[in-house]
Amino acid sequence: MATAKQKDACDLLDADHKAVKKMFNEFEKLTESRGNTRQKKRMLADQICQELTVHAQIEEEIFYPAIRKAIKDELMMAEAEVEHMSAKDLIAQIQEMEAGDALFDAKVMVLGEYIDHHVKEERNEMFPKARASKVDLVKMRDALQARKEELTAELEEMADDVLFLADGVARWQGGVHELKVTSRQPTLERAIAALLSDRAMLAVA
Repeated sequence: MATAKQKDACDLLDADHKAVKKMFNEFEKLTESRGNTRQKKRMLADQICQELTVHAQIEEEIFYPAIRKAIKDELMMAEAEVEHMSAKDLIAQIQEMEAGDALFDAKVMVLGEYIDHHVKEERNEMFPKARASKVDLVKMRDALQARKEELTAELEEMADDVLFLADGVARWQGGVHELKVTSRQPTLERAIAALLSDRAMLAVA
């Protein structure tokens, strides 16, 4: 059982929750902007979908099986998996859409509502039960982090060409690795944040 001072698997998963919540908040701000924000919303939605896809997979591969076995609450675990399926279906729909499509903004916002509900149940029900169990959540944190990094790298390799437009002008086109190097950011999330910042716009190489 993890001690209070040590970061555990629940802390790692909840950090993901908080990070993606910030993205949803930023997306909502873009929907309220009067300017042309389609490209920014597209990039942010893609990042949200990637973060949630990786998060769901590490939960399903590592966290859920161990917790299901330890706490013997099949209904709670089944509900969490059904919520994952609903979110994945909406993610797939968002990924197939254009940012200018009529329902694009609405689907991203509804996905955010799904995730808010899911996070609330994990924080209030699943995580306390997990921490009260005999599962070594500190050790599991390391396994989750390693798998998260592996999956993120795989997804970034698939995205071998990124085009960023701002005000109709191409600001970046190239691979994800090159984007991170040029922006001097360690992760795709931070590189995108740099691109979205007026103070850190990049020119096409």
